[in-house]
Amino acid sequence: MGLWGGTHPGRDASLSNPTAPSGLVFRDGKKRIDYILVYKKSSLQVEKRCTFERNLRAEGLMLEKEPSLTNSDIMFVKIHAPWDTLCKYAEQMNIRMPFRFQLRLRQLKSWLPKNPMKLDKEALPDLEETDCYTAPFSRARMHQLALCYSYWLCTPRTCHHDIYTHTHTVYNRLSQVGSPKGEGTHPGRDTSPHPIKTHGALNHRHLLYERWARWGMWYKYQPLDLIRRYFGEKIGLYFAWLGWYTGMLIPAALVGLLVFLYGLFTMDSSQVSKEICEANTTIMCPMCERNCSPWRLSDSCIYAKVTHLFDNGGTVFFAIFMAIWATVFLEFWKRRRAELTYDWDLIDWEEEEEELRPQFEAKYSRMERVNPISGKPEPFQPFTDKLSRLMVSVSGIFFMISLVLTAVFAVVVFRLIAMEHFASFKWEFVRKNWQFATSGTAVCINFMIIMSLNVVYEKVAYLLTNLEHPRTESEWENSFALKMFLFQFVNLNSSTFYIAFFLGRFAGRPGKYNKLFKRWRLEECHPSGCLIDLCLQMEVIMVLKQIWNNFMELGYPLLQNWWSRRKIKKGGQNVESKVLLPQWDKDWNLQPMNAHGLVDEYLEMVLQFGFTTIFVAAFPLAPLLALLNNIIEIRLDAYKFVTQWRRPMPARATDIGIWHGILEWIGVLAVITNAFVIAITSDYIPRFVYAFKYGPCVDKGYRNEKCLRGYMNSSLSVFDMGDDEKGHRYCRYRDYRAPPWSAEPYDFTLQFWHVLAARLAFIIVFEHLVFGIKSFIAYLIPDMPKDLCDRMRREKYLMQEMMYEAELEHLQKERKKNGRQYHHEWP
Repeated sequence: MGLWGGTHPGRDASLSNPTAPSGLVFRDGKKRIDYILVYKKSSLQVEKRCTFERNLRAEGLMLEKEPSLTNSDIMFVKIHAPWDTLCKYAEQMNIRMPFRFQLRLRQLKSWLPKNPMKLDKEALPDLEETDCYTAPFSRARMHQLALCYSYWLCTPRTCHHDIYTHTHTVYNRLSQVGSPKGEGTHPGRDTSPHPIKTHGALNHRHLLYERWARWGMWYKYQPLDLIRRYFGEKIGLYFAWLGWYTGMLIPAALVGLLVFLYGLFTMDSSQVSKEICEANTTIMCPMCERNCSPWRLSDSCIYAKVTHLFDNGGTVFFAIFMAIWATVFLEFWKRRRAELTYDWDLIDWEEEEEELRPQFEAKYSRMERVNPISGKPEPFQPFTDKLSRLMVSVSGIFFMISLVLTAVFAVVVFRLIAMEHFASFKWEFVRKNWQFATSGTAVCINFMIIMSLNVVYEKVAYLLTNLEHPRTESEWENSFALKMFLFQFVNLNSSTFYIAFFLGRFAGRPGKYNKLFKRWRLEECHPSGCLIDLCLQMEVIMVLKQIWNNFMELGYPLLQNWWSRRKIKKGGQNVESKVLLPQWDKDWNLQPMNAHGLVDEYLEMVLQFGFTTIFVAAFPLAPLLALLNNIIEIRLDAYKFVTQWRRPMPARATDIGIWHGILEWIGVLAVITNAFVIAITSDYIPRFVYAFKYGPCVDKGYRNEKCLRGYMNSSLSVFDMGDDEKGHRYCRYRDYRAPPWSAEPYDFTLQFWHVLAARLAFIIVFEHLVFGIKSFIAYLIPDMPKDLCDRMRREKYLMQEMMYEAELEHLQKERKKNGRQYHHEWP
């Protein structure tokens, strides 16, 4: 039997008119639908389905079948949970419910101007903040709790408790009877012919669309309480994290933009750029073996100026800033998560013992041991079997990583071949900018390889995860998420690591170049450095990947839903109008939520976080691009969840799971990679050594651009070509080597060893300094705000007081009703 969803029909029927009929009810017009199952009539598992339905009725649930109007082979089974059944299992699940008594706090009027990013209370009339306290549900204390069976009768904070109790209780019973998986049906349409300001929202779906999913709300805060109420805590936490990450990108984007503008404004005054642009007499050695001739250094003037945009004095500062930013982001997210778990009554919630995966039970049904928590026998996986499967899985991971490295090697070979062709191209523009042409075409080809391999990686990760036979769904999800991250992280960043740390490092020198397969000469860096190649690689891949992801997230579901509607229309079903279709039929034609849940959503953002932090020293505009993408991403995801996907079942969660550990690991890796990028890839250290040791300001007390006068001549070595056709005997190349007329020609000079020592010293000092600052900041910022701790203690105290007062009032009413004398004291 296929299972595809649940609904809250009565509670979401009409926010503006409580008496409006919902349509999501049984045929008697009274029993509201709490969940819907679906199966195909042609299915051969009739006996299993009948047994499943009998078990549901035995649990106290009511069923009613309804054929589909768009597909004659589809049958819907509507489920209603009576009040007594809800109360019974809500008590077993220990769900917290609010007290009738609420603490009224006086709110002070604010004289500050209204924040335009906040949603108006008029826009979300049912989400006004209230101060109410909660306690575990008990039928013996029902008189103390603010229970509301109808949606519109509950207070703003209590509403979700009732909705979540209803759906989660039903889903919990279905999980114990069978093995349900799937998505929910929406409570109604997402649009209305009447303005929401004058006629109000039709339902929560309509309210979410108008106040969250519309593009016109891009600058507004997200209605997290409403998202949590409609989709559950797990999805609510994802959007809360995404919104927090997007908000924290604002200062990073501003600082990165300032660093870029600093490079832009100082581009013409840069001493290095000036020397390159004015080097009309400096002849550089040929860049390839065939069809290449010596060239003037001034021909690369534009290349040098563009390099200065990203390799300037602000690079080191920005790298340190982003390392600290990553720590502040994660530490303050812990505080934000603590506030959300308190507001959503998840502080004391502990994840109940998960049900075993059916695949795990079927595989190890003959091997049992006593569960230490439940005390009941259950299937278990022997250690030897688990270890052998884990080794096979690890071997598969290494094989896929080796496949990535093979693809990177193929791109490197392409760069070497393309370099020779572009350097001797017949078009002068391409010939002068052959390095841009080589890097640009290689990046585009690399991107196509990355996106192609991602499809393979997903299937391999799915296969390896199933091969491990995880015990529970959360273990399966964590294992799958880790594999997908490893695959895509290596796939996305391997070529970037090559350009950052290997490009131009092993090219050799004129007269003794290193060749790949003794045929293709290894690629060299530009006289102004390799940082621009790294910047171009990051920019192209980041922009193209974000465009592709946005299309796949929204464009693909739109096309699928359009095709489904077209097939229905073409099939000639006897449906007068789409509007007349019941909600379950409409949602059945929507796309189901991704089979991997939120893994793909988190994976996209975590990979972006890596791009934003790991090589940010080479591309300070990465946070700005990430910010612009995330502003679009939030509305795309909102539109997709509200209009294009079937409603997923609400699930509880207190954090973002394994992704938090991955983010911390990326933060540590970012410090190391940025230290190496600044020390090895950029020319910051060679310029620094020249200014302090070899420049014109060695004996003077100031350091500015004038101190780099003569730097280019110092960083270029001389090679004796003999007399060529144009009469050029000597050419220059990028290295620190002795001239051909010295006693030891082409040996490394003392300046080379000074630069190498400075680079190693910078890496050590930078890493220790930044790690020290990160650790100190993490120590200073507590995971839970002090005022939140005080509120929790205050709530616990007041809850005990209110329980005492509520019980006293109840006993007084009982005595008065029975005619007994009562006193204002505890009996």
